[in-house]
Amino acid sequence: MLSVAVAGAIGVAMTVPSALASAPSEPKPTVVLVHGAWADGSSWAGVTARLQDEGYTVDVVPDTLRGVATDSANLHAFLETITGPIVLVGHSYGGMVISNAAVGVTNVKSLVYVDAFIPDEGESAGQLSTGSALAVKDPSTVFNTVSIPNGG
Repeated sequence: MLSVAVAGAIGVAMTVPSALASAPSEPKPTVVLVHGAWADGSSWAGVTARLQDEGYTVDVVPDTLRGVATDSANLHAFLETITGPIVLVGHSYGGMVISNAAVGVTNVKSLVYVDAFIPDEGESAGQLSTGSALAVKDPSTVFNTVSIPNGG
């Protein structure tokens, strides 16, 4: 059964080990971390260290950022090389990637979304997004601004 977990970015390093707890007879899952569009694999360094300290095998898979279809296909191919249970963790754009890549990979046991899009089949990030906050006429309706005397 595929389960879906939603985790906040703050505390993910503490949340993931408890979410991954395995029964004593089952092997620990391999944790595959997928970064967002404005980061790279190094953004997972703290989480990786914590999970490895807990005895998990951790793979940080880079996105090429060539599009969801390409990144999902690349991740799917990588997942096919892993034996044993897998937990996929996606941050931001990575949520779109893990959702698509997991399809048909029977040993993916959980999807963890960290401040990420959680699409239904066929949905795009654009459909899930309300648009850019930069496109609003009055930025004070979406941003808390601080005036600096004399422009700083």
